[in-house]
Amino acid sequence: MATDILVTTTEHIPGQEYTVIGEVFGLTTQSKNVLRNIGASLKNVVGGEIKDYTKMLDESRNIAVDRLKHNAAAMGADAVVMMRFDSGSIGTDMQSVAAYGTAVKYR
Repeated sequence: MATDILVTTTEHIPGQEYTVIGEVFGLTTQSKNVLRNIGASLKNVVGGEIKDYTKMLDESRNIAVDRLKHNAAAMGADAVVMMRFDSGSIGTDMQSVAAYGTAVKYR
């Protein structure tokens, strides 16, 4: 089951020996609706955190990690090591998030 996949940012898992299966990733692209974008534009004038975008990025990271786990499980992996995030803007109102790492199988 994908939820049983261990995801770690470290290279080694204490107490485990494993074989590398290969690169694995999870991707998502999210956007906010027009009304939220107007609110964010107004907040941009006065400064401070734009909570709707913070929430969107948090949700995006969770979705990307969930997809990473599903892709690792489909490869027959037990865990993902060296997991990292990458993100970028697409236009002015979309954000893409990638979670990537190395899928491994316990010996």
